[in-house]
Parts: sequence; structure tokens; C-alpha cells
Amino acid sequence: MTVPVSFALAIGALVVGVAIGFLVARTRTQRAERKPEGPTVAELLMRLVRSSNNGVVVLNRFGDMVLHNPRAYELGLVRVSQADPRARQAAEQVVETDEPMEIDLSPLEARGRQPEAVLGIVRPLGDGFTIVEAVDHSEAVRLEATRRDFVANVSHELKTPVGAIALLTEAVLDAAEDVDEVRRFGSKILRESTRLGQLVTELIALSRLQGAERLPDLNVVEVDAVVREALGRTSLSAESAEISVTTDAASGLLVEGDRTLLVTALSNLLENAIAYSTPGSPVSISRRLADGNVEIAVTDRGIGIAEDEQQRVFERFYRADKARSRATGGTGLGLAIVKHVAANHGGSVGLWSSPGTGSTFTLRIPAHISPEPATGKQIPPAPRQEKTPERTPRLVVTGQEAPDHGGKL
Repeated sequence: MTVPVSFALAIGALVVGVAIGFLVARTRTQRAERKPEGPTVAELLMRLVRSSNNGVVVLNRFGDMVLHNPRAYELGLVRVSQADPRARQAAEQVVETDEPMEIDLSPLEARGRQPEAVLGIVRPLGDGFTIVEAVDHSEAVRLEATRRDFVANVSHELKTPVGAIALLTEAVLDAAEDVDEVRRFGSKILRESTRLGQLVTELIALSRLQGAERLPDLNVVEVDAVVREALGRTSLSAESAEISVTTDAASGLLVEGDRTLLVTALSNLLENAIAYSTPGSPVSISRRLADGNVEIAVTDRGIGIAEDEQQRVFERFYRADKARSRATGGTGLGLAIVKHVAANHGGSVGLWSSPGTGSTFTLRIPAHISPEPATGKQIPPAPRQEKTPERTPRLVVTGQEAPDHGGKL
């Protein structure tokens, strides 16, 4: 039987169509199988925008937000679901000029701990779209303000003794024939020059400590030796001020650190306690082990520090009683040095104080961990039992948190 030609062509076309369909389906299946797993480029870009530390907002030609990230809210670039008016206005100019521009997006009013200085950079994206990127420069602004204050304070503090030495020298020259006057003015020149030398020395020490990381080379230091040396350094000041300094029994405690720096810090605390105590009042030193840290507390029964000033006593050149500090020759840098010594040892310094009652400064340094001979385990030295005074003090801590010694010891 003869098959019609048209039927044969139809059958052939059907076979070809089925084959082509099979090949297309197979190709699509293979492509699907070859599709890489994971996020797409668009998803990665969205993650990048949302995780950025800078505020990002994309605006269209009408100033409406197309895209933004959470950081934009934190920096004040976005408020109530709208971009900052300053950013929208700048975006309009950028669309017209096709040139990027910088704008100030700092908050118009103080908002507590919110960013204080925010710089915005507006760039064109084409087709009427713009991107606004907000960068927080608050820390840089605060550091610059601190630097200006430091320079101003140093200039003022150096000007006082230098000016005094110049005036006293003129007085000596005018009274060259009067031996008694020369001696009197000469002693004042010596006092002012000593104060100037002390100020320069402490400025150098503070500049080396400030901003430095934890000390890389730590040695095992005996706390009792640090206390003895600090007492030796301050014995003359205590005797001149008629202050008796008492200590508790030797503790045998050890710390890891720099002995010279620790002695300097403890000496500064003792000098501070002596300077702000009335003649005849006691100053005491105590040592103890608490939570793996050695705590050295210096307690006085002096004038005390007001609550609103307790957070500032560790600032450079800050004096709770300026008249008394100048009379005793203080530079206002002693407690700042103590704070940085403690921080560089991985410790902290705490303060309890009450006006008219006295103050307790506590230097807290990580204890040295010595291996146990029998087992090789790392154990701290045995703590000495101390009676805790019954008092609920107020504690101000700089650096890491430090516990309170409970007032007078």
C-alpha cells in the first residue's frame, strides 16, 4: 500500500517537533541544574547596603525614597519615612548639574548621645536617580575638641609658673643689695621652677601613656614592694602636712605589670590623699585579692568630692579644689596618669567619695597567676581575709568595672 506524500511529511514534521521539544526541555533542565546556588548579585548588593556603617538613601527625580538602610535612620538621614529636606534639596541640584556635592547633615538640635557631626555626599546615578551617603564624623570632632582643650590647658598651666619666674627674677635683680629679699625671692623661684619641672615631667609621662595599648612586656611585681616604695616617695609630703599614713599587713600578692608605672600611680593617689586632707587626719592603704584582681585602696578623711565632680576628677588638669591644689603645687595630671596606668595594665581605678567625709581611690590590677607545683594548674595566690566595712558607697569607675572597698579603712 502506498503512503500519501502529505501524510509522510506530516509524520516527519511531528517527529522533528518532538525531537526539538525534547532538546529544548533537556537544555532548560541542564541550565537549571547548572544554576549556581546562593544569592544573586542583586541580593548581595542589598545586603551590602543594609550592613553598611554609613547611612544610604536612593532618591528618584521627585525626591522620593527608593531604597534606604537602617543606618540612615540612626544618623538622622531618614525621618518619618522621608529623607532629610537638606538631602532632597541637594539631590535636586545634583540631578541638574550631574556633579556630586557634599552637605552638612548634622542634627539641628542636640539629641543626647546621638551623632553630632554628620557629613552627606550626594552623587548622581543617572535617569534622575541620586544616592545620598551619610558619614558619622562625631568621634573626629570630639577628638579635635579634646585636642584644642588640651593645648589651651597646657598653654595656661605653663604660662603661670613661667610668668611667676620672670617676675620673681626681676624682683631679685631690683633687690640685689638686700640679702634677705634675695633669699626670699630665690626660694619662690625655686618653688615655681620645681613646679614647672614637675608639670613638664607629668605631661611627658601622660603623653606616653595616653592612647597606648596594654603593656606588651609584663613582669611579676610584688604589691608589697610597690606599696613600700610609694610610701617612701610620699613620706616627706606626709610629714610636712602632718598626715599619718598607715597600711595593712603585708599581703604577698603579685601582679603582672611595670613596677615603675605602678609605683607612680600609687604615689599619685597618696599625694592626692595627702593634699586634700586636713592636718592630723589619717590616710590608709589596704590590699586585697578580689575576683582575680589585686585591689589597692587609698583612703583619706579629707574634704571629699562632690557627686557632680566625681566623673571629672580623672580628666587632665581638672581640680576639685583649685585653690588647695595650687597651694600644694598640684598639676592636675596625677589622677589622669593613674587612670591611664590602670588601663594599660588591663585594670581600672574606682572612686568612692562623700563631701566632708573623705574619699577612697581603688587601683585594680589583674593578679599574677602562678602554676601549682604538684598539678601544674594555674591558681591565683591565696587571698587575705578582710572585714568589709558596713557602708553603701557611691562608686565611679573608669576603664573596667571595679568593686568598692566600702569607705574608710
